[in-house]
Amino acid sequence: MAVIRTVPENQATGETAAFYAEDILDVGYVTSHTKVMALHPEAFRAWEALVKAVSGPMDKRRYELVTLAAALGIGSKHCRLAHGAKTLRYIDEPSLIRIALDYRNAELSPAEVAMMEFAEKVSRNSAAMTDDDAGRLRDFGFTDHEILEISLAAGLRNFFSRVLQSLNVDVDVPPALTPALQNALLQPLTASTRG
Repeated sequence: MAVIRTVPENQATGETAAFYAEDILDVGYVTSHTKVMALHPEAFRAWEALVKAVSGPMDKRRYELVTLAAALGIGSKHCRLAHGAKTLRYIDEPSLIRIALDYRNAELSPAEVAMMEFAEKVSRNSAAMTDDDAGRLRDFGFTDHEILEISLAAGLRNFFSRVLQSLNVDVDVPPALTPALQNALLQPLTASTRG
C-alpha cells in the first residue's frame, strides 16, 4: 500500500477527476500510480507531456521494448506489467512471453537486442556507460537521434519507476495480461534480489 493517502474515486473532483477519467478511458480502471501522481497535477501533466514528446515520434514497438528493458533493469513490477499490456498492441503474446523471459534469445533482431541491453544498462548502472555503449547502437544502424530517443525513453522509465517504488505504490495487474504473460513479465524480477 502506498505510503501516502490518495483521493478515492468517488471523491475525485477537478483535475484529479480528469486524470481518473483518462485512465478509465485508456485502461478501463484507475491505476494506483495515477491515484498517487494526481496529488501533484502539474508534475503529472509535465510527465505526460515529456513522455509524449519522447514516445510520440518513436516507433511504438521500439518504445515498448526499451521500456520493458529499462523496467527490467530497475526491477519495476509496475512498469513491466503496465507496459507488458501495452506491448500486446505490437507483439503477440507468445513472442512477448519469450521476450519477457529472455529477450536475448527471443528471436528479436540483433539491433533490438542491442537496444534493450543499452536500456537495461541505463537502469542498472548508467554511471558505468561509455562511448562504446552508444557506439554499439550506432554499429547496428541507429542514428544519433534514435540513440538519444532510446536513452530518453530508458531515463523516463527510471524516473517514474523510482517514484513509484519510493512510495511503495500498489502494483496493478492489467486485466489484459494472462497468468502466463504476467508470470513471464515478473519472472526475471522475482528470480533475483530486485523488488
